[in-house]
Amino acid sequence: MRMSNLALLGGKKAVQKNQEDTFVWPIVTKEIEDAVLEVLRAGKMSDIDVTLKFEEEFARWHGVKYALAHNNGTSAIHSAMFGLGIGHGDEIICPSITYWASCLPVYSLGGTVVFADIDPDSLCIDPGDIERRITERSKAVVVVHLLGMPADMDPIIDVARRHNLKVIEDVSHAHGALYKGRLVGTMGDVACFSIMSGKSLATGEGGMLITNDRRVYERAVLFGHYERHPSVVQLDELKAGSGLPWGGYKYRIHQLTSAVGIIQLRNYRKQMEEIDRAMSYFWDLLEGIPGIRPHRPPKGSGTTKGGWCGASGHYRAEDLEGLSIGRFCEAVRAEGSPCHHGDDAPLHLHPIFNTVDVYNQGRPTRIANLPPGVDIRQPPGSLPVSEGIFEKLFSIPWFKRYHPEIIEEHVNAYKKVVENFRDLLTTDHKRSDKDPV
Repeated sequence: MRMSNLALLGGKKAVQKNQEDTFVWPIVTKEIEDAVLEVLRAGKMSDIDVTLKFEEEFARWHGVKYALAHNNGTSAIHSAMFGLGIGHGDEIICPSITYWASCLPVYSLGGTVVFADIDPDSLCIDPGDIERRITERSKAVVVVHLLGMPADMDPIIDVARRHNLKVIEDVSHAHGALYKGRLVGTMGDVACFSIMSGKSLATGEGGMLITNDRRVYERAVLFGHYERHPSVVQLDELKAGSGLPWGGYKYRIHQLTSAVGIIQLRNYRKQMEEIDRAMSYFWDLLEGIPGIRPHRPPKGSGTTKGGWCGASGHYRAEDLEGLSIGRFCEAVRAEGSPCHHGDDAPLHLHPIFNTVDVYNQGRPTRIANLPPGVDIRQPPGSLPVSEGIFEKLFSIPWFKRYHPEIIEEHVNAYKKVVENFRDLLTTDHKRSDKDPV
């Protein structure tokens, strides 16, 4: 009986080299350490002078008027919703495939969420499905640039403007990405970013809100930044309530994060370029390999993935005689390359969007503030692309450095598994009985 070359079945691993600094993230320099120590030694951890500078530079990068730093990306999204005036009985439209923070803060404002399906290639919200989800209660669309891929903003903006909907961009995965040459986060009414350590712009635990709308900015300040009210609030209709946080929240960012952020902004463009070079090299070497497809924009489109946060690929089991994605990923991992397939349920199927009564209102929070008889819950089968995507998506190595010889070993891990996939079929217990052997 022939011995397989696959490491999972006794062969030698494809990845052998010391990985050096290939995956080290975030990159902490002496300049960052000095900036943090300066804040610590001055005892300015809870001041805002460093934060104001961070906001100024962040706004300048995006060419917008206002930036407001938050203690995390979730609070930035919460503030953006409040800034837009979303409240009791209002609906937002959001993709079901995203982190919960893209939509769940709307509950505390008395609003709710209607989920839209995603485009199977970009994995971002499907512009065509947005229009099908609009009701007389719809107030905004949350556009998530998922896994670094810019959403198709032109048709999204067109739908939003025709139906008088506001657009919130969640840019937590896509710092510095371009959509047809334009920075993501600059096309909607307000944009929010997570800048925690796992993101491509990594500063610690923090978030950022940007907008060109003065009223959105002032309302966001009123919501969770009470110490700024005297210096920011100018609109007459908002002045009377200033002095205390309207939301009862305290969303100020820690100045150690702001200090890190200022330096990271200076370094990020260069880091982003190296990441893009490395990730593009990886996919270029795998071009045309059966069973796997890159999750990246078309070349020459003017659309880019920025820092490639959450780098992923598309899996096509039919190209490999039905080999399950779980078995495929297991074999790649055995070769020494990180690879996992998604197994999280879409948000619209989670109990918190179906049965949970968060605020003891006597019925599920998802529908508690809607008119009697209105039920917007979405059962299994209602969003078919979202419900099937995690059997078609796998993570790939997120290279932070362009080390060709190391990248090539990871490429060889994938090639090796694909070339020997039939050795896995007879031991693949996750395959369907209908799949060919």
